[in-house]
Amino acid sequence: MREIVLDTETTGFEPDQGDRIVEIGAVELMNHMPTGNTYHQYINPERSMPQGAFEVHGLGDDFLRDKPVFATVAQAFIDFIGDAKLVIHNAAFDMKFLNAELSWIKKPALPMDRAVDTLAIARSKYPGSPASLDALCRRFNIDNSARTLHGALLDSEILAEVYLELIGGRQPDFGLSAKSNQKSGDITENWRPTVRTKKLPHRITDAEAKAHSDFVENLGSQALWTKYQT
Repeated sequence: MREIVLDTETTGFEPDQGDRIVEIGAVELMNHMPTGNTYHQYINPERSMPQGAFEVHGLGDDFLRDKPVFATVAQAFIDFIGDAKLVIHNAAFDMKFLNAELSWIKKPALPMDRAVDTLAIARSKYPGSPASLDALCRRFNIDNSARTLHGALLDSEILAEVYLELIGGRQPDFGLSAKSNQKSGDITENWRPTVRTKKLPHRITDAEAKAHSDFVENLGSQALWTKYQT
């Protein structure tokens, strides 16, 4: 199962008021395990950054001026995410911006049911507790010391760790990941056990079987072992 943990940085809060995406970061998971494949792109928002945004993103007009516009990088982004589920913290926000940008260049919208909202998962799992990304890092003892400024790729990498904790631990498949099921470079994620064609030989010796039979006989007719034996 392929999933993409995703984060965006924007100039503000409302695309219908002219705000745009300035950065996208994404991390690929296969069977809930990071593969090492990532996507990262700075984007020229084709507008000036609001004064308050400099402290949030560490990105300014000069830095973004020579970056590509969204229309230029959209297809590469679409190709990277493919048809995978999108794991996003506060998914409604990022999906709103992504779909606004896609609509402006006449590309199909991303269905909301593709999004897995880690904010909603955290609020459901820990009602009444802080559910920000930083708060969840503290809860799960995840090192986010490098997060002095928001950055889409760094936040995606941190969110991937948080997500795996939210769904049951950093190896929810008990290590049966794509990497551990790999043979000759092929990922055998569709592997299923088959029926054994030949019975395994009994490992109990005749002496051990007789000793057990004698032991059960000495328990008496009222013993639970005898009562429920079939």
